[in-house]
Amino acid sequence: MLALSINDEPIESSDAQSVYQSAIDELISRYGESDSSWQLDLDQFKPPLGIFLVARVDTDPAGCVGVRPIADPELHLGEIKRLWVRPDLRRSGVAAALMSDIEERARNAGYRQLYLETGDAQPEARSLYPKLDWTSVDEYPPGAFSHPNAYRFTKVL
Repeated sequence: MLALSINDEPIESSDAQSVYQSAIDELISRYGESDSSWQLDLDQFKPPLGIFLVARVDTDPAGCVGVRPIADPELHLGEIKRLWVRPDLRRSGVAAALMSDIEERARNAGYRQLYLETGDAQPEARSLYPKLDWTSVDEYPPGAFSHPNAYRFTKVL
């Protein structure tokens, strides 16, 4: 059994930056695009509307996930970004635990609905989200950017 803990982390912390950058490195290796195409405005992960979680197994960083506001703020919509788990811990429940935790924290922060997107080079993600009760959608809400070839999902909180 894993000694798993999940905590809010300031996006500037060394552990948060370590797992965030690992997520970007994996995106680059899977999609072959430059680092700048995957970088986000990290201020979007700061409170009160942003959330960034770091999972640890024992005391070692094991994964991450964030949520940021999207579209019209009056709609209370968020987007899940940078779900990532260390390769040696995949298929151990860490991703599902991170998703459950971020959904709960997003609900508590006032979000009503969350969105996320993934791509062809992430078949594990495309199979994970429906198992976690995320519904496939064709489009993001008006005013929110989505990659043209992305697989999009949503969940009402």
